Amino acid sequence: MTRRLRLLHVIPSISLSHGGPSRAIVMMEMALAVVGVSVTTATTDDGGPGRRLAIDARLTQANGTARIYARKWLEFYKVAPGMVPWLWRNVRRFDVVHIHALFSFTSIAAAIIARFRGVPYVIRPLGTLTTYGVTQRRPWLKRLSLWLIDGPILRHSAAVHFTSQAEWEEAKFLGVPFRGFVIPLAVELPTSGEDQLLIQAHPIIEGRRRMLYLSRLDPKKNVEGLLRAFSLMTRRRSDLVLLIAGWGPSDYIASLEALATSLHIERDVIWLGHVEDARKAAAFAVADVFVLPSFSENFGIAAAEALLAELPCVLGQGVAIASDVQEAGAGLVVAPEPRAIAEALEQILIEDTLRREMGVRGKAFAEREYSMPVMARRLVALYEEIRSPRERHAA
Repeated sequence: MTRRLRLLHVIPSISLSHGGPSRAIVMMEMALAVVGVSVTTATTDDGGPGRRLAIDARLTQANGTARIYARKWLEFYKVAPGMVPWLWRNVRRFDVVHIHALFSFTSIAAAIIARFRGVPYVIRPLGTLTTYGVTQRRPWLKRLSLWLIDGPILRHSAAVHFTSQAEWEEAKFLGVPFRGFVIPLAVELPTSGEDQLLIQAHPIIEGRRRMLYLSRLDPKKNVEGLLRAFSLMTRRRSDLVLLIAGWGPSDYIASLEALATSLHIERDVIWLGHVEDARKAAAFAVADVFVLPSFSENFGIAAAEALLAELPCVLGQGVAIASDVQEAGAGLVVAPEPRAIAEALEQILIEDTLRREMGVRGKAFAEREYSMPVMARRLVALYEEIRSPRERHAA
């Protein structure tokens, strides 16, 4: 009888301030625990830039998973030396190590120790191998690291886990040999949302067409382009409102608010801040169309959630699942520039039948491709394939 699969996740941070990666690890923990995998997640106590998780937020058990935290010493690369002795002592207890992120202290430590100790490991690069990921934020250092450190880590991995075909195709251009697999992430919506929750809090949105952006606030998300697109739209009609949900650095948010003011749209842009649970469900429920005009997304969790919520989507060409969404007839893909974004949004808002049909098709597509049971089945098949024959057949 095959012994229960023992899996170790390693990720630099589980802070929700980092958006998609932190949300994705929670979904993986839950999905794998449900199908009987013994899961442990090793991370740091990072709580966002310059912060640490509060003691009561460092759960030792969550989502059916054991969690281990190492103290973050430096913001740069999330350096956490305490991770090293723990990995050295414990990594052989696991059949597979699933490493989330490159260009990170924890990723490097986990890969080197797993290889030295004879445990197969999987790398999920989190979009860092795309053209945008390699060329933004210290590109010279990333190139050097790919040559000296991360390239060898990829070559010696048992598998590289991409969450979309587009992410994999871009990574191939780096010329680093590896064995790639595409396994999309799973998404799940909070309980049914009540649109009145947001309408009561923001009466200005009642009776108007509502566009929703929901994601981390970061330059790669192209919120500036969205604000300029919205400005173009308001010149032609006055019944529009743009809901922006998400958090980011305070100085960056201030710059976005200043841009909205300079475009004279500040009264029609509602800054919802970070939304979770009931407020998140309400945001999806109240919206007519979802928009994510990013320059780069290795997956696009918020877009997949919008599909589940039966919302048509307008997605930037850099969103990895954009072409799949368009092929499913669930949205439109646009160049990340204001006029193209505006035209796509207007097309969906004007055509009521198109909007409803896109919503229905999108929900069916998301339920088929982005459910937790589907992701769990695909991940377990990968783990079982790469675990050593001795471990695979152990009683």
